[in-house]
Amino acid sequence: MKIYIKLFLALMLLSGCNNWTNPDFTKQPTISDYKVGEKWVWKYKGVTTKGEVRSEGRDKREIIEVNGELLMTIGKDTIPVTEIVKPEVSNTPKYDWPLKVGKKWVYEENWTSQDGTTGNQQLNAEILSYKEEKVEAGTFMAYTIHYNGKITNSRGYNAVVDEVWLYAPKVKNFIKLTQKQDDFVYNEELVEYSNK
Repeated sequence: MKIYIKLFLALMLLSGCNNWTNPDFTKQPTISDYKVGEKWVWKYKGVTTKGEVRSEGRDKREIIEVNGELLMTIGKDTIPVTEIVKPEVSNTPKYDWPLKVGKKWVYEENWTSQDGTTGNQQLNAEILSYKEEKVEAGTFMAYTIHYNGKITNSRGYNAVVDEVWLYAPKVKNFIKLTQKQDDFVYNEELVEYSNK
């Protein structure tokens, strides 16, 4: 009888560990989650309601190692992975870790562009679902995160913003983004992911 009780307790413990890895919630990635050679490629396109293409192209990111340090290349920039995984100290973060369906928060950011324009965005965020999503790069389990609110800048721009991000824990990034700002629609989709 004692053997059965020990076996039952061991199975319960293993079952509990299995739930820890099953993303009913997802914690922020850590540096050990990234590997040299890991690569993401997105295609993007921004179009006005009149059909004018304002942006179109591809965005590539890759993990490299330099002098024992993991770095992520983003276009011509290189950022230490330690900066990417550093917890965001904010009451209004982009992602409110851990991610969990039903979670709500406010995301606010102030920024300054290269030309000196300052801006602010304040968006209500909610995680709507966690389910299988298909994009050109493959099929992934992903959170659907809805953001809506306003974006303004010092040049008088003021727009209502509605965004849907699909965040896939397996790739540690978003796999699809749809953004609407007044008369402008922007789409971005993961078209390639490799983890060598």
